[in-house]
Formats: sequence, C-alpha cells, structure tokens
Amino acid sequence: MRIVYFSLGYCTHDYRFLKSISDGGHEVFFVQLEGNQRQVESRPVPENVSQVIWKGGREPFRWKNLATLAFDFRRLVKEIQPDLIHAGPIQTCAFIAMLSGFRPILTISWGFDLMDDVHRNKWWEWVTRYTLKRSPFFTSDARVTRDMAVKYGMNPEKTIVFPWGVDLEHFNMKTFERSNIQTFTLFCNRSWETRYGVDVLAKAFVKIAQQRDNVDLILLNGGSQGGKLRQILQSGGVLDRVTFGGQISQTDLPRWYHMADLYISPSHVDGSSVSLMEALACGLPCLVSDIPANKEWVVENENGWLFRDGDVDQLVEKILAAMGQREKLPEIGRASRRSAEMRADWKKNAETLMNVYRSLGGKNA
Repeated sequence: MRIVYFSLGYCTHDYRFLKSISDGGHEVFFVQLEGNQRQVESRPVPENVSQVIWKGGREPFRWKNLATLAFDFRRLVKEIQPDLIHAGPIQTCAFIAMLSGFRPILTISWGFDLMDDVHRNKWWEWVTRYTLKRSPFFTSDARVTRDMAVKYGMNPEKTIVFPWGVDLEHFNMKTFERSNIQTFTLFCNRSWETRYGVDVLAKAFVKIAQQRDNVDLILLNGGSQGGKLRQILQSGGVLDRVTFGGQISQTDLPRWYHMADLYISPSHVDGSSVSLMEALACGLPCLVSDIPANKEWVVENENGWLFRDGDVDQLVEKILAAMGQREKLPEIGRASRRSAEMRADWKKNAETLMNVYRSLGGKNA
C-alpha cells in the first residue's frame, strides 16, 4: 500500500510508526505539519520513508494558514495517490486531511487532542466533531480517549484501542550498579509543560527533601515551565539534589530508568503514556496521578500506586510510604514488568495497526 503518514512533528512515536509501516512492506510518505521547536528524536527518519516537501513543516501551525495548507495538502495527495492516509492529532493533521476530500483516512488520537485541546474553545470542539463524524476509522491508545471520540461523533463500531507499547528487549530489567544504594532516587521524564504537572512533583520533592536527606530526584526532558520548576526547587533549597539530564536518546534512556527506585508521572492529561510503559518494562514501581488513562495501567499496591491528581500532599505521603517499604520494591518491580509484557509489547501491538491498514486498504492491502 501507498500510505501518507501525516503528523504534527517528528518524535520518537513518529519514528516507531514510520519504521513499522515501512518494515511492513508499505510505501510510506511522511508529511510533517510543524517544524520541530526542539529535537526530541535523535534518530533520522527511517530508511525507505519519503519525506514530503510542502508548504507546511517549517513553523508552528497557525489557523490563518489553514486554507493554504489545506489546498497544498490536497495537491500532494493528488500527486502521491495514496491508498490510505494515517493522520493525527485530530484538530490539526486529521482535520486538514479530511478537508482534502480523500478517503479512507485513519484518524489517530495522540491523547492530548481529546483530553485537553478539545476544551480550548467552541471552534476546537467544532473541528473535533467535524473530523470525527467523517472519519472512516479511529484508533487511540486508551479507552478514555476512545470514549471521548465517540462523545464527539465517532462511530463506535469503527474504533480500535491498542497501546502503542515499547521495545521490551531494549527497555528491560537489567540492573546497573548504583553509585549510592543508600539514596532513594525519584525519576520523572515528562515534558515540562502545564499538562504534565511536573511542578506538582517539584513542590512535593521540596517537602520530602526537607524531611529526608537520603532522597534525590532525576528530571529529564525540558519545556516552557523550566524557569518555574527551577524557582520552586531553588526556593525550597533542594536544587543541588536534582539531576537535570536534558533530552536523552532512546539508546541511552533505559540506563536512566535503572538509576531510579521510583518512577513518578504527575500528568493531568494523558492517553496510555509511553514513558509509563517504559518504566514498567524496566521493572520500576510507578507512582502516578489517578487520571483515567493511568488507572488502566497501574494497580494500587500491585505494580505501583496512585495519588490524587494535583494533590502535592498526597504525592508526598505516597513517596514516603514507598521509601518506607524499600525491601518490597523489587517484587513490585517484577509485577511492573509483567504488566508491560502482557499489554505493552510494541512488536505485537504494531501488528494491530497493520491489520487496520489492511482492512481499510481493500484490494490494495
């Protein structure tokens, strides 16, 4: 099949989708809506993937450019003559693809589009309804996002949910020698944006570090809240107990998980978080906010714990409780790994996507 893969930027998820589509024997054309504001994927676009040059892909999306982008996308679709367009997020890439008039389109939710962006204003709600009501098929990585899609007009009979998953061989339980086994290390690699709640963790860490001198924190990634996070940590007098690792390549990322005793995700909005699945695969006990998508993965006192979304004091309480039962953490970590093996195997889950392609591509599949 000839497949147009239309996405917002180029990140680790895009790399894995593109590689799986190409490895599946399909001819892939990668259309990027925005230019990357910061590099989040160090690997080049996979071999045998054709990167399409068009009027988009250079700067952040702006609604004033919608007509220009829609007309040019229609042009490239006529030139490529694909069998299928795979497009998401919903209100940008999938909407522009829908305006081209081409079918079939596989609309894919990236989580934040249905859990956050749709609530921006009435226009975003209208665009969401317009796109989903016209989508031949929809896929997402969590039940909560699928249910939201149905709420906004998607035919429930034309949906499928599958976690995007991780490479279970790369993200494994191999142990690394810890430099200081007396220290309890917290780990978070969510982006420093409002929706991911890293400021909640920063405030909690200040309170914990003021009580315990054997705890430290690793923060990876970056984002627009960087100044705010550093101010919280500096004002609390704990900045010297935080390791800022920056943007880490996929190759090196497992080593950072293995440095930690506890993975924390304070996200306010999520689908099935890939970083959570990576932590589970690496055998880390996980402490996450009690939003619906996280509750699909973390079972209290089995492979981790939940805390009330945004509740700094309960996050402190749960971290201290985990520190107090360190001898039980290896057992909880093994349960984490089993969770990943059961549901988060990218090799198995990617085949679900290939089956959707075959069903939509008809005779050309």
